[in-house]
Amino acid sequence: MSAKAAPGWGSAHLAAIRPGEVALDPADQLAVHQTLARYAFALDQQDLEALGAVLTEDATWTFKIADEIDLAPVVGREAILAFVRDAMDAETDQRRHNLVNVAFHSANADTALVHAYLMLTSNAGGSGGVVATGFYTFGLERAGGEWRIAELFLGTDNAW
Repeated sequence: MSAKAAPGWGSAHLAAIRPGEVALDPADQLAVHQTLARYAFALDQQDLEALGAVLTEDATWTFKIADEIDLAPVVGREAILAFVRDAMDAETDQRRHNLVNVAFHSANADTALVHAYLMLTSNAGGSGGVVATGFYTFGLERAGGEWRIAELFLGTDNAW
């Protein structure tokens, strides 16, 4: 694929972040950050058990590549794990999902809507490089005392 997005394309998918809409104490905010870090580490270490642990049973993943290509939602923990397993089976490199500029859009005691930028790196061929950039919107829910990802939207700035 050779698709690439125009500057600012993500604005249509990222809600404006306004002060005062996050009613979540710092400990819970840290717990949400930890869930997102565990998500990234699970992908990078190809640890499907750990990935499953950060997802709700009915989680939904949606993707848009370079503002041109929509991938149908993947619905349910088991379907997501199968989708990721297939992707991992095709990988021949070590990937790192770097989540940066993590910002809460809104949050309360039971739910959180969080945005983050993605810089996906790889060591393909023995040298590191950026594979893709983009952004995430994570919808998280507190379930069983743990924060879990219920909805994930990934928009990438380029195809790879």
